[in-house]
Amino acid sequence: MSRFPQSRLRRLRQSAPVRNLVRETSLEARQLVLPMFVREGLTEQAPIGSMPGVVQHSLDSLRAAAVEAAEAGVGGVMLFGVPEVRDAQGSGADDPDGILNVATAALVAEVGDALVVQTDLCLDEFTDHGHCGVLAPSTGSGTQPSVDNDATLDRYRSMALAQARAGSHLLGLSGMMDGQVAALREALDSEGFQDTLLLAYSAKYASAFYGPFREAVDSQLQGDRRTYQMDPGNRREGVREALFDVDEGADIVMVKPAMGFLDVLREVRDAVDVPVWAYQVSGEYAMVEAAAANGWINRDAAILESLMSIRRAGADAVLTYWAVEAARWLR
Repeated sequence: MSRFPQSRLRRLRQSAPVRNLVRETSLEARQLVLPMFVREGLTEQAPIGSMPGVVQHSLDSLRAAAVEAAEAGVGGVMLFGVPEVRDAQGSGADDPDGILNVATAALVAEVGDALVVQTDLCLDEFTDHGHCGVLAPSTGSGTQPSVDNDATLDRYRSMALAQARAGSHLLGLSGMMDGQVAALREALDSEGFQDTLLLAYSAKYASAFYGPFREAVDSQLQGDRRTYQMDPGNRREGVREALFDVDEGADIVMVKPAMGFLDVLREVRDAVDVPVWAYQVSGEYAMVEAAAANGWINRDAAILESLMSIRRAGADAVLTYWAVEAARWLR
């Protein structure tokens, strides 16, 4: 039996002050993390064509942008390095003088007391084949290259120590290798880096929405990463991955991409008792920017609504290329 008119749900929507008071989900600047790209050899920032407003930074412009991010109140920055020279082993990834480690040290010195300096721990930006790990010996012409899981873990251990020595507060394990969290926790602890945080990209899907990112890091990938990144049709597997990573010692777990996988995000949030983050990826960013540029949507409203939807689904923090802009609006 209907309870109308005694129960009028619109009473809670009648004015902005009432709506603000009863809003179930909040969005704050501190919950946003800014991904940043730093390219070796640049003397000034270079725009990324498929991501309007996002750039590859020089070391100088990176420092300035990080200061702006700190002043806006964002929670952290996630660094991706783009080297000049690549090889099959991704040697630049653990070189103390490599672009990512040099940039990390520079940012820790500049803003390390104001926000969390985070670093991407994956080989894809540093390899000449574009895969996230070391390739196994070829099994024949024309076959899809196979990434050697355990050989890759050895490279990740070395990367983790290099990034920790550079001062990184948090390592973003985005390679989707089995056992990577346990391997890196052990390596870090054995060298005295017990306080270095591990963010596991637990449910990272082989998504079509990474396209603009490939331009941002000048990816050399031919083919795809479906033998190690997850099938977009799988929800339960994402929860299982997160549970494995928590058991191995992850401090935080991630779902990536965000908006196409909000159901996975919700289930992971319900399954684990550690912080859960989500990455609003390059394709999500590019779609909104393109639609807004054509006058098809309200850009600012769409940005805030998209971020709120990710928070509502269960993310404690969101990696987003709009972090600084949104943080300024929110403050």
